[in-house]
Amino acid sequence: MIENYVLDTSALFTFIESEDGEGTVEKILVDAGKGKCRVFLSFISLLEVSYVTWQEKGEDEAKEIVVLVKSLPVQIVESCERIILSSGRIKANHRLSLADAIVTATAMDQAAVLVHKDPELQSVASYVKTISLPYKSKK
Repeated sequence: MIENYVLDTSALFTFIESEDGEGTVEKILVDAGKGKCRVFLSFISLLEVSYVTWQEKGEDEAKEIVVLVKSLPVQIVESCERIILSSGRIKANHRLSLADAIVTATAMDQAAVLVHKDPELQSVASYVKTISLPYKSKK
């Protein structure tokens, strides 16, 4: 059976910015390109990558990042009633951002492993299998 993965925004930035854990994300993406697994990305993660990049590096860079992400072997998952209801349940019961609740619900909907670098997402391990990338050290 082919494994499914959902990349959280933090996993995308790990790959884009060559942070610790980049090799794990790269391997998943290479395997997806070879048809060995499927990789999904919530629409909310694409939005987050866009606005964070815009704030830090400007509009042109944000547009380039969106094009780059869409060129990866990932399938963008849009919102639907199942994801809305699951996100609402998760958000109501856990101290997570709305985006984290949507990403978690997306992983549940796709029966996927959630790949992340966000300590808050450890609280959803009872809902989905997770792969935690190395957390950023505080400076």
